[in-house]
Amino acid sequence: MNEKQILILGIGNVLWADEGFGVRCVEALNQDYQFGENVKIMDGGTQGIYLVQHVQEADVLVVFDAIDYGLAPGTLKTIYNDEVPKFMGAKQMSLHQTGFQEVLAMAEFTGNYPADLLLVGCQPVELEDFGGSLREEVKAQVQPAIDIALDYLTQFGISAQRNAGTAQALAPGQLNLSDYEQGRPDEQAACRTGDSRVIGSAAAGESTK
Repeated sequence: MNEKQILILGIGNVLWADEGFGVRCVEALNQDYQFGENVKIMDGGTQGIYLVQHVQEADVLVVFDAIDYGLAPGTLKTIYNDEVPKFMGAKQMSLHQTGFQEVLAMAEFTGNYPADLLLVGCQPVELEDFGGSLREEVKAQVQPAIDIALDYLTQFGISAQRNAGTAQALAPGQLNLSDYEQGRPDEQAACRTGDSRVIGSAAAGESTK
């Protein structure tokens, strides 16, 4: 019997606070759970269109991401199947969302499109914090988001086992959540929103127009 191919994908940019929600979800999932060979867990980062080949291979696609639904900060919302592309493109917060909407469109155009899709999105608290980590309201939703995905996958006969701690990391060690948070310099050493000298010059230029 042919097994369904499952892709569990986290997208976003860990360098911009809550924008990293999706990546942190798959990081935790990979660390704490193990699946059969037909399940791929992937840190999609901000790869955009380069993810299309992976989406084309999937029968079932689960995506974690930070999405601006216009809800209370830290709120989880689940979107299914045909509704997913609409939310990946609504109120775009970063380039990766536009790119992933294009990924879905390209996969559909080629006829290799997942039969079942789930988007688990979290309303961000803060995005404009370069080098920042997840805010507490969003970090607290990582495990609940994983639980939603695991429950969803049971309908396809997919069950997860608790990992013995031997999983290979999805990204370089310095980017894992604990090391990333502990290694962040203070505000005096690293500007949070960009180089204040450039920001100041740009603002001055705008005011003279």
